Amino acid sequence: MKNYLLLAVLCVVFCSALHAQELRGTDKSPMDMAYFPDDFAHDIRFAPEELEFDYPVIRVTYSRPAKNGREVFGELVPYGKVWRNGANEAPEIKFYEDVQLNGKQVKAGSYALLSIPAKDEWTIILSSDVDQWGAYSYDEADDVLRVSAPVSQLDSPVENFTIQFEGKGKGAKEGVMKLAWDQTVVEVPFTF
Repeated sequence: MKNYLLLAVLCVVFCSALHAQELRGTDKSPMDMAYFPDDFAHDIRFAPEELEFDYPVIRVTYSRPAKNGREVFGELVPYGKVWRNGANEAPEIKFYEDVQLNGKQVKAGSYALLSIPAKDEWTIILSSDVDQWGAYSYDEADDVLRVSAPVSQLDSPVENFTIQFEGKGKGAKEGVMKLAWDQTVVEVPFTF
């Protein structure tokens, strides 16, 4: 009888421990990372001969929300309001060296990457406040840089918000950062 009671107590304790180790659900918008040179982290190991440069210049860590049949710009992402460029935490952009974004100087370092979307042009913002969820605590006083970037339309929609870099050719110290979602793409030129 004592063995059965001990076994029952152990089962209750074990089942409670299993229940206590449940994980919360995963984010609906998975995190991604974009490099310039494109795919730097992958190519440095598997295809170093394909790299434009053998060191990283820019890295962006961000979350990728999905369109899911929704009207994105002007609805889900309102025009004229600060947006975090993705989902969850504001993206963090790291410059490994000084660069120029659309002709304006930016010191090497890490910044939050935000924007103010409009129908024909976005204002791209770099903020010194890298630890913010969304843009809810955004404060213009933390702005390090603001540049304008024109909006173009894509032929087919991009389901998940995407940030990618494109170089201007092997060894050229310039490129564009592309922010794309739905049928909208914004290109921000940079040099270093």
